Amino acid sequence: MLSRRWMRRRLAVVAMSVALLTGAAGFGAPATMAAPDKPSTGSSDGPGPAEPTTAPANMPSIERIEPITDRRLRVFVKSPAMSRTVQVQVLLPRDRSHSRPTVYMLDGRSAEADSNNWLELGHADRFYEDKDVNVVFTVGGPASFYTDWQRPDPVLGTNRWETFLTTELPPLLDEEFQGNGRNAIMGVSMGAEAAMMLAFRRPELYRAVAAHSGCFSTGTDMGRAQARAVVATYQGQPDNMFGEDGDPDWLAHDVVLHAEALRGKAIYLSVGSGMPGKYDVPGKTDVVSTIGFGGPLEAATNACTRRLVDRFTSLRMPVTANFRATGTHSWPYWGDELAASWPTVYPAIR
Repeated sequence: MLSRRWMRRRLAVVAMSVALLTGAAGFGAPATMAAPDKPSTGSSDGPGPAEPTTAPANMPSIERIEPITDRRLRVFVKSPAMSRTVQVQVLLPRDRSHSRPTVYMLDGRSAEADSNNWLELGHADRFYEDKDVNVVFTVGGPASFYTDWQRPDPVLGTNRWETFLTTELPPLLDEEFQGNGRNAIMGVSMGAEAAMMLAFRRPELYRAVAAHSGCFSTGTDMGRAQARAVVATYQGQPDNMFGEDGDPDWLAHDVVLHAEALRGKAIYLSVGSGMPGKYDVPGKTDVVSTIGFGGPLEAATNACTRRLVDRFTSLRMPVTANFRATGTHSWPYWGDELAASWPTVYPAIR
């Protein structure tokens, strides 16, 4: 007989898939079909761009840097892997007289073309204002899982994010902004799964990982259904990511299956229960919770997170997990997790 726990988890992930396929998950459905990423032209005001660097045609390089403020910058990187120029945004600390760690921040499913929801909705710039780290925010990559897709997608374009984020980008930013090679990575929702994927697939690169309201089992039927639903919300073809259901790439990106590879890292996981919390009142929440999908989505990711914590426990691996008694799948709660996760993340990179 099937266990009640298994049935609860299955129903939770089915609920997530239904919500995603109706176009209401994560951060609101796209109003129109998303176009493949293109190089951004940057801001039309403010100081002029930095002088471009020169590099061999097949090598990644920083093309230009445009200031948004005295500490927040648009950095445009020529990426051979992505076959285009990719923007990231970098937030620098007050004191730039010495080298320092770097925190990479991955966005959720509806990643915007010229910013990152950690900044716009999570107010990460306020939290990091007095922190002695470089912070790197991805820009773009909606429904991409920030991974290397098997082939370009007609709608979502070329996605070779793993290569870009783990091979091409870090040495460029460390050299330009005095990074010391001590890295952490953090993500929310889709980006939570992506952060854990990158951390176990490139364990030498990250000392800490934090994941908020994610699912982590691409190798299971339910995990594949959830990931496919995320890609489908942006009219992408899921087979272009990891292939058909029997393709070994799905297993190769399963965090629960490869949890052992995260041994020795500082790990922080958080998720709400799906029950309305302090921010789920008129005027204090975002579109997901307002239209009623934030609760079921968070209940589904709660089941996903418990499964991963159970896996770490069975491997006798330490993990800091914050299972909030209330809270939906919405940004005000994730903004709070910046401070909650910092005592776990920062000592590992300090």
